[in-house]
Amino acid sequence: MQLQQNISLKKYNTFGIDVTAAHFISVSKLDELKNVLSLKNYPNKLILGGGSNMLLTQHQDKLVVHVNLKGISIEKEDSNYVYVKANAGENWHEFVLWCLKHDFGGLENLSLIPGNVGTSPIQNIGAYGVELKDAFVSCDAINIDTLETITFTKDECNFGYRNSIFKNEVKGKYVITSVIFKLTKEHHELNMNYGAITTELEAQGIKTPTIQSISKAVIAIRQSKLPNPDDIGNSGSFFKNPVISKVKFEKLQKNFKNIPNYPISENEVKIPAGWLIETSGFKGKRFGNYGVHKNQALVLVNYGGAKGSDILELSKLIQKTVLKLFDISIEAEVNIL
Repeated sequence: MQLQQNISLKKYNTFGIDVTAAHFISVSKLDELKNVLSLKNYPNKLILGGGSNMLLTQHQDKLVVHVNLKGISIEKEDSNYVYVKANAGENWHEFVLWCLKHDFGGLENLSLIPGNVGTSPIQNIGAYGVELKDAFVSCDAINIDTLETITFTKDECNFGYRNSIFKNEVKGKYVITSVIFKLTKEHHELNMNYGAITTELEAQGIKTPTIQSISKAVIAIRQSKLPNPDDIGNSGSFFKNPVISKVKFEKLQKNFKNIPNYPISENEVKIPAGWLIETSGFKGKRFGNYGVHKNQALVLVNYGGAKGSDILELSKLIQKTVLKLFDISIEAEVNIL
């Protein structure tokens, strides 16, 4: 553990934005994390995990604390289920692959999502019909002010669509240090509700799917649509899919007959933000060294050397255009810092 000065955060955020942290420290042990959080000389701190769900728009004068806690362990198990604990610094996709290697089911649809385990509950990450909350049991978190470790149960996390208590009531008050998941050991429940998975499995000639083959299908789909952050800076989906009233949807349908939709209740409908953005003319549009990805309109990209403020202004332009065309507000999924 070493406190460093004026460190570039380019390699610590998947957008690849080159901003400087005036003070930076990486911690790999719980006691180190507590010691850093107790530093009175640095009252303002920025907790950094995998850097996958953020857009850095300015240099950081705060103490940037990189949470690099590693470790995966089996807490308990029976003939049907296993409870697996993963520490916050574990890479999410590598953790999913570890589970699949041991034939533990429940997270396969969440393959290849960027980021670390510690930030996954904050966002309640989700993809292809599955959300983190479906396998979540609890998480341990340190109170930044008191240094007390608190266990948050599933109910206490108030999970919603890309949402949790950590983005609302206790935002900025806790650092998640580990997460426990309940996974299946046998009789896996295969979630293939999204047609793209079934289509990909058929293309691969797989007639009897397993959790491993579903993971491979999801990886293939994501790789065909989403750029690898190692090649093109991005943070995955930049916007949330908006939910509108059924009445409003029916009005929109009169002008946009092919508008895709996913009913989520009797009175509410979810609309794919990617379709709204693409229909607004932004898909594949480039503005010098940044723009909207050619294969997925939800993804804003840094082709190299872009400023976070440039990408932020592009996101505002997209929001303004979608609102004008559809009368729908789309909300950013990433954290703007």
